[in-house]
Amino acid sequence: MSIEELKGLIPEFAKDVRLNLSSMVSDESLREQTRYGLFLACAVATRNPHVISAFEALAAEKLTPTAITAAKAGASVMAMNNIYYRFVHLASNREYETMPARLRMNVIGNPGVDKLDFELWSLAVSAINGCGACIDAHEKALQGAGFAASAIQTAVRFAAIIHSVAVAIGVRSNQF
Repeated sequence: MSIEELKGLIPEFAKDVRLNLSSMVSDESLREQTRYGLFLACAVATRNPHVISAFEALAAEKLTPTAITAAKAGASVMAMNNIYYRFVHLASNREYETMPARLRMNVIGNPGVDKLDFELWSLAVSAINGCGACIDAHEKALQGAGFAASAIQTAVRFAAIIHSVAVAIGVRSNQF
């Protein structure tokens, strides 16, 4: 599925979502690998097959197979981490903070792509999944490496747009 076909699935009540999607896809403020990996990781995080299909097709035009795998791996490992660390953060019992997570997440240390790209993708997926602890950790790593706040804000804005596309399409097709 193409991005144009995806836009066609967005109902008229979500015209703003369609317009935001169009402007996002043409926005070149992030490097190409950063941008297209971000799009794909966020699409995977939405769990919407139409959104995933469209952004996989777009990513296939711009990314190496290694980068595509890394974007999918980022969304996958964040799905696990965001649940776990959100629980640890929200639980009243502070004892959980002292316990080892015992979750395999080797891909974070060796994602196969630029580490900062992977951090940004992880941050955006964490925003979609609502994990404040993970957002803070990834944002701190990015800022510590000199990433501009405007680039971080752009990534989260893109995550919000991609998520809103999935919601609009899901409402249209009664997936919710």
